[in-house]
Amino acid sequence: MRNLKLLKCLRSVELQSPGCPQCFSVRTDTGSLLIASQFSITEYDPRTGQVVNEVSLTAEDYLPEDGKGILVGIQDLPEQESVCVATARGDVILYNLGTNQLECVGTVDSGLTAMSWSPDQELVTFCTGQETIILMTKDFEPITEVGIHQDEFGEGKFISVGWGKKETQFHGSEGKQAAQRKAAEVQPAMPWDDRRPRITWRGDGQLFAVSAICPQTGARKVRVWNRECILQATSEAVNGLEQPLCWKPSGSLIASTQRHPNKHSVVFMEKNGLLHGDFTLPFAKEQVKVKELLWNSDSTVLAVWLEDMNPEEGSHPNTYIQLWTVGNYHWYLKQSLHFGKEPSKAPACVCWDPEKPLRLHLLNQDWASYTYDWGWCTDRSPGDDSQDNASVAVIDGDKVLVTTFRQCVVPPPMCSYELQLPTAVNLVTFHSQPQRTNELAVLTADSHLHIYSQGLLTVENWPEDESGPVTGASGFRVVSKPPVLQRTYSVEVAQEGVLTIRLLLWLREDVFVAVACGDALNQSRLLVLKPAESQDSEHRLEIRSEVQVEGHVISLCHSPKGNTLALQLEDGQLKRVHWDSTEVIVTEWKCSSGYSVNFPLPCVHTALCTINGEEHLIGLTERYHLYFGDSEVASNISSFVVYDDFLLVTTHAHTCRCLRLTTMSVKDIKAALSSEATQNDESVRRVERGSRIVTVVPQDTRLILQMPRGNLETIHHRALVLAQLRKWLDGLKFRDAFECMRKLRINLNLIYDHNPNVFLQNVETFLKQIESINHINLFLTELKEEDTTKTMYPCPGSATCQSASVSGGEGKKKVDTVCDALRSVMETLDPQKFCLCILTSYVRKTTPELEVALQKVHELRTNPPSAKNGVSAEEALKYLLFLVNVNELYEHSLGTYDFDLVLMVAEKSQKDPKEYLPFLNMLKTLEPNYQRYTIDKHLKRFKKALHHLSKCGEEHFTELLDLVKDQRLYTEALQLYPSDSSQHKVLSVAYAEHLMEQQQAEQAGLLLWRCGEMARALQAFVSCTSWRHALAVATHIPLPPEQLAQLARDLAEKLLEMRRHTEAALLLEQYAKDCEEAISALIEGSAWEEALRLIYLYSRQDITETHLKPALLEAQSNQVSFLESQKALFTRHKIRLAVVREQKAKARLELVDEDGPDCADAELYSEASSVLTGSRIGSKYSQSNSRISARSSKNRRKAEGKKHSLKEGSPFEDIALLHALIQIIHVVDKMREEIHSLLKALVLFQFDKLASSLQTDYSELLQLIEKGIPEIWNEGLQQGQTPITGPNSTANSIMASFQQPRPSTVHQQDAEILIPPKMRQAVKWKLCILK
Repeated sequence: MRNLKLLKCLRSVELQSPGCPQCFSVRTDTGSLLIASQFSITEYDPRTGQVVNEVSLTAEDYLPEDGKGILVGIQDLPEQESVCVATARGDVILYNLGTNQLECVGTVDSGLTAMSWSPDQELVTFCTGQETIILMTKDFEPITEVGIHQDEFGEGKFISVGWGKKETQFHGSEGKQAAQRKAAEVQPAMPWDDRRPRITWRGDGQLFAVSAICPQTGARKVRVWNRECILQATSEAVNGLEQPLCWKPSGSLIASTQRHPNKHSVVFMEKNGLLHGDFTLPFAKEQVKVKELLWNSDSTVLAVWLEDMNPEEGSHPNTYIQLWTVGNYHWYLKQSLHFGKEPSKAPACVCWDPEKPLRLHLLNQDWASYTYDWGWCTDRSPGDDSQDNASVAVIDGDKVLVTTFRQCVVPPPMCSYELQLPTAVNLVTFHSQPQRTNELAVLTADSHLHIYSQGLLTVENWPEDESGPVTGASGFRVVSKPPVLQRTYSVEVAQEGVLTIRLLLWLREDVFVAVACGDALNQSRLLVLKPAESQDSEHRLEIRSEVQVEGHVISLCHSPKGNTLALQLEDGQLKRVHWDSTEVIVTEWKCSSGYSVNFPLPCVHTALCTINGEEHLIGLTERYHLYFGDSEVASNISSFVVYDDFLLVTTHAHTCRCLRLTTMSVKDIKAALSSEATQNDESVRRVERGSRIVTVVPQDTRLILQMPRGNLETIHHRALVLAQLRKWLDGLKFRDAFECMRKLRINLNLIYDHNPNVFLQNVETFLKQIESINHINLFLTELKEEDTTKTMYPCPGSATCQSASVSGGEGKKKVDTVCDALRSVMETLDPQKFCLCILTSYVRKTTPELEVALQKVHELRTNPPSAKNGVSAEEALKYLLFLVNVNELYEHSLGTYDFDLVLMVAEKSQKDPKEYLPFLNMLKTLEPNYQRYTIDKHLKRFKKALHHLSKCGEEHFTELLDLVKDQRLYTEALQLYPSDSSQHKVLSVAYAEHLMEQQQAEQAGLLLWRCGEMARALQAFVSCTSWRHALAVATHIPLPPEQLAQLARDLAEKLLEMRRHTEAALLLEQYAKDCEEAISALIEGSAWEEALRLIYLYSRQDITETHLKPALLEAQSNQVSFLESQKALFTRHKIRLAVVREQKAKARLELVDEDGPDCADAELYSEASSVLTGSRIGSKYSQSNSRISARSSKNRRKAEGKKHSLKEGSPFEDIALLHALIQIIHVVDKMREEIHSLLKALVLFQFDKLASSLQTDYSELLQLIEKGIPEIWNEGLQQGQTPITGPNSTANSIMASFQQPRPSTVHQQDAEILIPPKMRQAVKWKLCILK
């Protein structure tokens, strides 16, 4: 749905030369025109108006001096820096542009009628006067010569297998005479046909076609030849085929023209000569003749050069050039250039630029040259309000096809309505003023501007009876009423030529801005057009103010919000236009910092937007680069549109992105367009390959895309949808939001999550707007605890979304909050109408209140509703069964103990009465408490069952005890009986037995003790070595003294096995009365001070010599030996750790030097990462360890074991060394109290030398450890990798260390070794009396 917009018109009238142009070519390397006339060859640069080269063709007698010479072709040859010209007399002339010399490279005696070079310029084809084809190389060496007219079809002749003969087929209503009917004879060519051959090449240079007059029939035939000049195919007999011939560069079709009895068409042939499609020219049968057909280089535009056949007497024929495009298999006339009847203004030569696809070169008979640059544009209405119909206008000859996408999406070539104009249309523009953007102005080829307005249907003037017919609609409702022609202006700009104005904008009521060619060659005129104030009957637009702009203006864009008008020059310069004054002023476009802003490259599509309060110009180049001012933000954009606060773009990655400009900077936009989409990213949507944006429906969610073929797609981009939903929800338009969310499958939780407080305050408004019971139920059933504004639909930066988790209120869950709020309002408004919704609110709670819901149903059964809209109990129950599983609902009905309700549910279910009636009848026969117990037990509600069973009397206590044991409800059962009852004692004993089985003997003993089971309590305490409780119970029993002493000895023996020497000594001393054994236990446990106390208490000083002193000496010797071993071990591990670290640092440096700083393995050899990731340098286990997996706990344990292996060369040796060092430090630090106690005992018995030696050894070991800790746990290990510098480092290694990624997660067990252990410096252990 695009139109061709004229971007630039380069008009040059300085060239004057004798004769008139006959043919011309574009020089690709300089852009100049190579023009051949009957007198000379001229190289002319239209951009400067200068003649670069000129050479006479008559001076050397190549052409006659009388001006009757004819040239049949001209071709620029860039590789040879020459121009090839062929004359009708048969000369092939090569004009060297460097030396300005002419050379005749060959002559054909019979003359030449056509010349055409292949696209790769390796071959050249000539048609001679003898009607032969000569094929030559680029060096003019003949390859072959064949006759144009061949009797054979060619190599591509169709093969017939005899099927489908006319004589054997069913002929239908025409009868068998149809089979005998002879084909109509082919009419000869038209009298005005110049009867010259036409040659055209396919774009790839593999085939060429020749159109020539057949000698037998006098009609034209097209033959297709290959690169070796071998005939491939001959066209079928086409009656009325005319002289134009042009092969589409993409290679699919050959274009020509055909005159039918009732119409004049452009027809297309395939390479096999068969016709394949056509379109009709908008002229009468004998009105015009087609002089030439020209495809542009990318096959998107077909130029048709026409001329009137029968001009009026005394006048000259009109000349036209039409530009046609195709979309969705329909041909559109996009531009029509009318040159009038003046012979000097008629085109002499026309051609497309070989490099710029939409640049057309034209040379008039008076040597005036015109260069037109077109660009593709979509003419859409610019409004952002709901009054705008999202109209898109498509030019099609003398019609404007308008589609109003707000009302309907109509695929082209169809439309909502057509505007019929008197002549061909060249330009369409919409009114920019808000509330009037549906009005449009149409500029026709005769320089008249037609204004259309009023009559477009809007929300306000929509007919009341939508279903009834509207006048003129023949019983159908008019969805989109066409606008009415209000007035027609003639446009006068005092300039010669066609397409005098371009880039027309309708800014305000009867105020238009346009661009025209300037007075100088490289100037433009910016015009402000307003209606003339004269009283003439004809309305005219005249120039009220204008300004000359240096350079060619190629785009204008206007922003209705800021009333800003900007223009762009062909070199990318940006200018601001101050048009709303008496004089038009053009200034540089500057940013907020005061610097000039220009596009680096010229952009064919421009728009204005606002980012952070500053206006920016957006531009898209032909090569799909998107610029924000002078900043390139993307290089793969196929189309874009600015709507409200959004920028929507389609990319060559087949995505459509929607970016909110109010929350982003230019850098943010660049980052967003260069990054890939993340999960739940609402700004990105996949689209079909080649999609382009047509328009956005304002204040709606629809985005219209057009596919490459021309068909349309309507998508609802998630970003637009969510933005519109947020607007509706902020405006409390719950109905609009709900309908949109339901249609587009947006999670309905967003209605609450967007702003929970506002929703809860407006629940009544929500219910009144929604109204539909089904819709309210749908909302309730979709509720979930998830906050969709944080997960599915994250709020953009500036959106006001209040978190549901914050505003839910006092820790209450979201679903419960919404259900309760809706239910309370529904019960207030109309409980009968909202009955089903109320039931849903009970069922949808996090803990469904099915019993309450069933009770509501039961109330409906007992008290049926009186209102018409009320819901019966049967309907309510049926609805409940839809929400809840029937078995679950049946069980919950049982839990109400209401048999009427149970029967009602059962009857509505699919259950067989044989399944539930016997059970219900059995229950009715039971005592109420036992009945409820039976129901609860059936429903597996054992706590309730226990409660009801406890009320059933003594006869059911055994059953209760079994239930308690089966379900382990001991605590609940104990609370049901008094502590002095027999049932409480039985339950306590049962509970104690259970605890004994669970290896909780102490708690079992407590239960047995308090219920009077002393003997069993004593056994329980003894089994768990709870000696204090055991002795207390034994005393309470009481046990005889001998048994008590034996009990104490048994307990002491167990305590000694558990190395609880002090407690064992207490038992032996106080209960067994054996002081010697008590002292021995204390000495064995190194409790020197307590042992001394008992020795002197019981006057057993003999034990001092026999037991205490030898034990002290042995302890001192053991401690010294242990300290020496720990010291040696610590020193060895510390030295080895330093060696391992040095080896890994060297290995890492070597790896970085070899592979550079980007090597993926470099991270493995950093000091920290070697600890955290387990580097594998220099290990023979590296391959095996790399395959260690955590598929099972056994494998994990095995891996941990290898990880802490101290074997030299193991991959995790550094980790193992750190673990070993930490263990040594902890063990040594814990010895402080033990060493202190031993030193005091040694000093007491005058072993000063031994004590001093022990103190010195321990002190030295502590100092060694304290000194070694900073060396082992250096700063680099704690803070991560630091830059590697020093004499062994290189530039690569230093760069790698700076770029080193730090580990993101660290295993907890390994993380502990990075922290240096703390020593207990506060513990005083030294004796100052020892030196």
